[in-house]
Amino acid sequence: MPQTIEFQFEGHDCTVIVPDQPAKGSPYVWRTEFLYAFNQVDMALLARGYHVVYCSVSDEYGSPRSIAVFKRFRDFITEKYALSKKASLFGFSRGGLYACNYALAYPDDVACLYLDAPVLDLKSWPAGLGLGCGSPDEWEDCKKRVLGLSTVQDVLHYKGAPIDNLDALIATKIPVILVAGDSDAVVPFVENGAVMQAAYEKAGAPITVIVKPGCDHHPHSLEDPTPVVEFVSRLV
Repeated sequence: MPQTIEFQFEGHDCTVIVPDQPAKGSPYVWRTEFLYAFNQVDMALLARGYHVVYCSVSDEYGSPRSIAVFKRFRDFITEKYALSKKASLFGFSRGGLYACNYALAYPDDVACLYLDAPVLDLKSWPAGLGLGCGSPDEWEDCKKRVLGLSTVQDVLHYKGAPIDNLDALIATKIPVILVAGDSDAVVPFVENGAVMQAAYEKAGAPITVIVKPGCDHHPHSLEDPTPVVEFVSRLV
């Protein structure tokens, strides 16, 4: 029976789920947000001996401050639990902001990225300046408290979202698998995942994309998680 360990790290709620029999090299899944939501892939990998870890730095939208906390958390857990040097980083929805920005800052810590209906452009979500419905309350919080933005021009010139740094992300050569619905009204695929896909393909960089026809933002993941599980597993 896997053991779930919950603790505080620098005031943040954290979880480490320890598998019955850790796989060789102690690989681990790192959920950047929404630990237990649509966790078919996580649980399948846990059964294969992966640890699953989480550090709650919510409502930071992938800010530099949150990435700095993540780095210290990563260094702590890899030492304490003798985990692999590189994480399989899972970014669901707004978790995509954290996953991509961490990979950009610390590529040597990341084995792969699994992005699921990821937010990659803050103008798309939570701002809702494009096709999506956005989230007005979260956008006010994001731009003022986290990003220090005030005017529309500030927003338009902000370059700290993953969508603004895809060339640098491609240059890391971190393997990417992306799952999304083509009818996502909250985080529109055409403004987020599809932009990443186009940039990778233009650069001749490998990316695996699974588009779910007619699917909205939920449900995340796949009914049969095998394609993602196999993608992640072969990188150990």
